[in-house]
Amino acid sequence: MTQITLYGAPYSVYVRIARLVLEEIGVTYELVPVDIFTQDSLPDDYETRHPFGKIPASEHDGFRLFETDAIACYAVAAFGGERLIPRDARALARMTQIMRVVDNYAYPALVWGVLVEEVKRSRAGQLSAEEIARARRALGVLEDLAEVPFLVGAELSLADLWLAPVLAYLRLAPSGPALLDSSPKLTAWQATMAARPSVIATRFPKEEEAP
Repeated sequence: MTQITLYGAPYSVYVRIARLVLEEIGVTYELVPVDIFTQDSLPDDYETRHPFGKIPASEHDGFRLFETDAIACYAVAAFGGERLIPRDARALARMTQIMRVVDNYAYPALVWGVLVEEVKRSRAGQLSAEEIARARRALGVLEDLAEVPFLVGAELSLADLWLAPVLAYLRLAPSGPALLDSSPKLTAWQATMAARPSVIATRFPKEEEAP
């Protein structure tokens, strides 16, 4: 089995999702650093890898992909990761629902709406009532959908790997721990996930710096 080449930055939520999938399946991969916020770091051919200039992108035996969903689905199908996809129809639907809630609501509200605003834009303690409400809404929906010990029941699925990086970043925001206090199932789930080797191996640089 030849390794996958993954293009992206260690700080990226969606690069980490792709890495988590590969780690959980046991796929050997190389992470080639691509920082889309520093244009000088972009490889000359990167537009041919991701025409929209985002991350991650991947290549395996000449087969190129971009979009995290596509990379994850390819890894599952090509390298025996079927255990990450529930067979039960309801669990499969719930997994997909949680993944889309993360993409469309939780990631914007919790990462961009809380972490970036408080840390990158120095607005700790200054978020508006609307911003806090948006974050609480996303967490509340996920709390209602979550099962135990994993998000769709007894087995790890892609849903867990989609949410883990988002909540890891939220916990690093000044308001994050207090927001998570209102979600006991997610808090317990996050503690379980934090001990997984895949999560430890892909920690964000900011997590490594945290006391």
